[in-house]
Amino acid sequence: MKIRYFAWLRSKTGVGGEEIALPDGVATVAQLMDWLGRRGPGYADAFANRAVIRAAVNQDYVAPDHPVRDGDEVAFFPPVTGG
Repeated sequence: MKIRYFAWLRSKTGVGGEEIALPDGVATVAQLMDWLGRRGPGYADAFANRAVIRAAVNQDYVAPDHPVRDGDEVAFFPPVTGG
């Protein structure tokens, strides 16, 4: 599974992306965020307020209950605004 972090999520985790094996017991985006948040202080800080984090799986915006699988690309980013 490829994980990508954008904007302040990248700053807080200290990485722009990484590849991981899907952890046991992780089946949804929300569970993945929970697992990532337990990886260390930077990750805990990045995922502390999940309500403001948006996710995409394989480049499609998804809800937190969306399933994840090995081989997926999951991206996390703050809300996007524009004009």
